[in-house]
Amino acid sequence: MLLSPFRLERFFARHEFTAPRLLCASDGETCSVAALCDLVPGAAEGLSKVRLGYTDSRGEPALRQAVASLYATVSPDDVLVHVGAEEAIFTFMAATLAAGDEVVVPTPCYQSLTDVARSLGARAAAWRCDPAWGFAPDMADLGALLGPRAKALVLNFPHNPTGYMPTPGVFAAMLAMAREHGVRVFSDEVYRFSEGPGVPPLPAACDLDDRAVSLGVLSKSFGLAGLRVGWVACRDRELLDRMAAVKDYLSICGSAVSEYLAVCAITAREAILGRMNALLAKNRERLEAFFHARPDLFHFVSPRGGLTAFPGLTGGDADAFCRDALEEAGVLLLPGRLYGEEWPDRFRIGFGRSDFAENLEKLAAFCHFWNTRRT
Repeated sequence: MLLSPFRLERFFARHEFTAPRLLCASDGETCSVAALCDLVPGAAEGLSKVRLGYTDSRGEPALRQAVASLYATVSPDDVLVHVGAEEAIFTFMAATLAAGDEVVVPTPCYQSLTDVARSLGARAAAWRCDPAWGFAPDMADLGALLGPRAKALVLNFPHNPTGYMPTPGVFAAMLAMAREHGVRVFSDEVYRFSEGPGVPPLPAACDLDDRAVSLGVLSKSFGLAGLRVGWVACRDRELLDRMAAVKDYLSICGSAVSEYLAVCAITAREAILGRMNALLAKNRERLEAFFHARPDLFHFVSPRGGLTAFPGLTGGDADAFCRDALEEAGVLLLPGRLYGEEWPDRFRIGFGRSDFAENLEKLAAFCHFWNTRRT
């Protein structure tokens, strides 16, 4: 395998822990270990008794049981735990694709959804999310993309980075079309549970189709990226066995401490998600007010879910805008070109953190001077 440099991750490696103000994070506000344990009676005492040996390579039984409770049709044996979501993307692609195969991927997208496939000799076919349609992909294009070589269709809703979400009916139609073509669906659902007000949540793909794979993680809507716990849920046990065989060459198994705390998080999900959704509701209002007040400077589509949006400049280059925002205001935004050269005017902004309002004020001051200088 020959993997291309991961543009987005190299960008964060340079800037994430040095930039004064992070305004492009894709994860949500986190909490301390003590705060998490306070949500579950006896959790702190239980944590102190966790043995620091190897864990079950498929995930601790208690964790698989907890994950299964997030779905309607899934049992613990239908769950394979990974170290984060990235590892699960890798194991799925390696277990599913071979040279000459094709995978269809909505774009823009997280780079590993295309480049792991390419490193295996497969082709990644772009299913473009159109800003003119609120970043909805064109269903009329999907049938043509699901050709004879297509082995997998990636879905990602709520979508990263645009925040687009289809209706449940359209989502079901996407899965049905894939099924008609004999194509397996890999549904990136890492932003599940972060739908905007009045937006109906989507069913998990694995609950609609027994061949579909649903990807989950605690990093985004739960705000617990430091646990590094992700998973896939799928009722096709043979596929899970193949993915587990790939995982043997990667992490092998997860951290005992992280998996224990992950059980606590899912047990306390009502409190954790309630806190997160309250924060997101306030920050969405601020986000929309900021961009709607500046139509001369930005194109903006309100995100229907997730923790990010993908606005564009009405003129100028987003690379320069993001560079100047960092250098002059200390505000880190993510240039759209990190998602591909076809997005030169776009940038990602994240609104899942508690310091969002403060950071947005700094961006507002920068925009005033940047726009004045531009005109």
